[in-house]
Amino acid sequence: MNGAAVYASVQAGECNQKNIVERYAPLVKRIAYHLMTRLPPSVQVDDLIQAGMIGLLEASRNYDAEQGASFETYAGIRIRGSMLDEIRKGDWVPRSVHRRAREIAEVVRTIENRTGRNARDHEVAEAMGVELREYHSALKDINGHRILSFEDVGVDEDSIANRLADHSASPCEGLQREDLKRCLSEGISSLPERERLVLSLYYDEELNLREIGAVIGVSESRISQIHSQALIRLQTRLKKLAAP
Repeated sequence: MNGAAVYASVQAGECNQKNIVERYAPLVKRIAYHLMTRLPPSVQVDDLIQAGMIGLLEASRNYDAEQGASFETYAGIRIRGSMLDEIRKGDWVPRSVHRRAREIAEVVRTIENRTGRNARDHEVAEAMGVELREYHSALKDINGHRILSFEDVGVDEDSIANRLADHSASPCEGLQREDLKRCLSEGISSLPERERLVLSLYYDEELNLREIGAVIGVSESRISQIHSQALIRLQTRLKKLAAP
């Protein structure tokens, strides 16, 4: 390729990236502000947006339409991942919160493995040796620091997202990815109805906890508890997916 052709290719690439940034900047901002509803004041939305833009550009370079997912879906994964990476650099989540989340997840997993059904709140509280109100308080505290981080229970969230979105996978890896999607779908479907509804309203409809409470008819505090319980329960069923 001669110099003129190289220059033209570079110019075309820069123009394409500019168009992508302009078109999907609202998506980056929407994801950033949605995350901000669950973050402490020390996290700046501009930092999230900047990280999200980096994720958007990475998505534009790596996207493969032949994999079936729309660019917006694929970019959303990368944008969100970049923002989460930026947040984790701040390391603002107290260790006690991570420890409590892991403890609850292990108790839930033990009860559900033994009974073959969803663990009930009072069973988890009893197994932990605490009052029910203390257990609910722990769920609320966890939710106040949570960013849907599977790392709390030993699952690498990035590995899951990458395996879902990786377009360079071999045919065998492609089958594994489809199996992963199926397991994720089954995991969500197996949650109690109210927990499924809260997750759907929160992540699909992007309502905040107060708005969800108004829809369901319970307090924002109760929605916070249900949200944490749903994520912990789901995480216990996805832990096996962390294995390579």
